Amino acid sequence: MALRCWRWWHCSAWPGVRSPPSRSIPTPGFCRQFSTQEKTPQVCVVGSGPAGFYTAQHLLKHHTRAHVDIYEKQLVPFGLVRFGVAPDHPEVKNVINTFTQTARSDRCSFRGNVEVGRDVSVPELQEAYHAVVLSYGAEDHQTLDIPGEELPGVVSARAFVGWYNGLPENQALAPDLNCDTAVILGQGNVALDVARILLTPPQHLEKTDITEAAMGVLRQSRVKTVWIVGRRGPLQVAFTIKELREMIQLPGTRPILDSSDFLGLQDRIKDVPRPRRRLTELLLRTATEKPGVEEAARQALASRAWGLRFFRSPQQVLPTPDGQQVAGIRLAVTRLEGVGESTRAVPTGEVEDLPCGLVLSSVGYKSRPIDPSVPFDPKLGVIPNIEGRVVNVPGVRPVSFSDWEKLDAEEVCRGQGSGKPREKLVDPREMLQLLGH
Repeated sequence: MALRCWRWWHCSAWPGVRSPPSRSIPTPGFCRQFSTQEKTPQVCVVGSGPAGFYTAQHLLKHHTRAHVDIYEKQLVPFGLVRFGVAPDHPEVKNVINTFTQTARSDRCSFRGNVEVGRDVSVPELQEAYHAVVLSYGAEDHQTLDIPGEELPGVVSARAFVGWYNGLPENQALAPDLNCDTAVILGQGNVALDVARILLTPPQHLEKTDITEAAMGVLRQSRVKTVWIVGRRGPLQVAFTIKELREMIQLPGTRPILDSSDFLGLQDRIKDVPRPRRRLTELLLRTATEKPGVEEAARQALASRAWGLRFFRSPQQVLPTPDGQQVAGIRLAVTRLEGVGESTRAVPTGEVEDLPCGLVLSSVGYKSRPIDPSVPFDPKLGVIPNIEGRVVNVPGVRPVSFSDWEKLDAEEVCRGQGSGKPREKLVDPREMLQLLGH
């Protein structure tokens, strides 16, 4: 989740929302910049996930008089810590204890069940607070934009995660797990989370905070094989070594890796950063080394399997003969072009069909526009910003006399080279940039 930060300085009376603050809002007055000199700076944080709470923590710690109101559209706080972290990763959720202490501060208020853009507008918040921080996260998923994506049996990993974690908007998902093979498109940590939940023996999940509705479906699941598909190769996977180790050690499962995908990789990883090298070395060992006696026996008894398919890009979701369900996915075989960060996958012209009854898309999240008054880039799915500060929005940016003296000195300096008393600055944008506005 990217942090969307906004600063305004116009003060006004509280505009009136369903749950108004219990303390006073700054009275109407001339615009002034938010700083540590404010007696009671009022800050609004939109979103109560990790970004929102970390922002609140920082403000309360470093601005000892600041008051922070956290707005959340859900009735409950903590965002992705509650609705995104896998249920079998309880240690990651321990941060909730720290967030709880922040929320209990007498300078912080949590206001759940208030949706910004519906119950209160961003301009109203601008009028009521010295600063508005947008940390509402990425509430949508990236689409595949391929034929057949609309078929029953094609599910976004984001919705699937929300379903088993109890996100209210995803409780009607009802994924059909009455199939032998599932394909996950994407090779990040979310993809591995989804694969792990699909393959973990139900008795290992029953004592977690996974929803009972999800457990009921998972107990009846017929999924035995999960393929995790990526456009690029082993050196470009986005998951981390911790999640990979969990998959390799997952009870009742065995890994399927094609050793030919790793040819020549041993020499190429010598100069890559240490975390990437350790991850790739673990992949290499798993793919090419013969398991020990104990591990071989464990794998022989495994009733489920997972595998990584590299150099494959989704081209089409294939339907059943009646067109009512997923029957498989057509993958374009790819090769890599470029080096380093610019490495990209390009199709070779070959394709292969992979039979499956469930397709989970895990190719990234994207934000939605929050309010008509907030600029939004629909192509990138982000709010345009410079170092976190929203751009292309109306807002008063007062220039003090000391600011003018800085501009004056710059003009004099520029004029000296040509023997002039000054070279006048004429571009307001340049002036603001020189002042750090």
